Amino acid sequence: MNKNYFENLYDESTPLVFSNGTNVYNDLKKEYITHQKGFFIYGPSGVGKTYFVNHQKEKNWIDGDLLWYAAKALPDGDWWNLSGEEMDTIERRADIITEQAKKLGFWIIGSSSVNMIPDAIVIPDFETHLKYIKHREKNHYDGGIKSDDLERIKKTRKRFSRFTKYGVPVFTSVDEAACYLQNQLDNQHHSH
Repeated sequence: MNKNYFENLYDESTPLVFSNGTNVYNDLKKEYITHQKGFFIYGPSGVGKTYFVNHQKEKNWIDGDLLWYAAKALPDGDWWNLSGEEMDTIERRADIITEQAKKLGFWIIGSSSVNMIPDAIVIPDFETHLKYIKHREKNHYDGGIKSDDLERIKKTRKRFSRFTKYGVPVFTSVDEAACYLQNQLDNQHHSH
């Protein structure tokens, strides 16, 4: 991935315009496999998304944060600590990028969405989730929710469940969600 995409990330007060993103997606295609159908797995901070992406044998799944930063949908800094309204504005930009990337056949795993209905949601049981968050804090914290903010963790889990009303399945691990979607695609492919 061309590292200069991460240089000069905009300040969140910068007015945005749309531009041709061909180069960003082409660079990502050099590193990540694209598929006939794109997918989006949605999970809150600390459920193992980055771990899963970093430990896959083939680069089928891209970390949403990488995609959204490359496309400059996410600003530099601790944007997840901004007000709810500011976060929604940022995450709506991520929605647009996720939608485009799915159309191009990317499989994305991330935690940013306002209106983009995911293909699967990952929410482990509360104790497991808390254990993962604590592990990340001690070993390789890269932002997101902290284990001492139990109320925020509970609210976040509830917010991430909101898409179940559209029939989106919930899984307890990223691996389960990824296997489910892969099997769904394989079954569609074999039935034609």
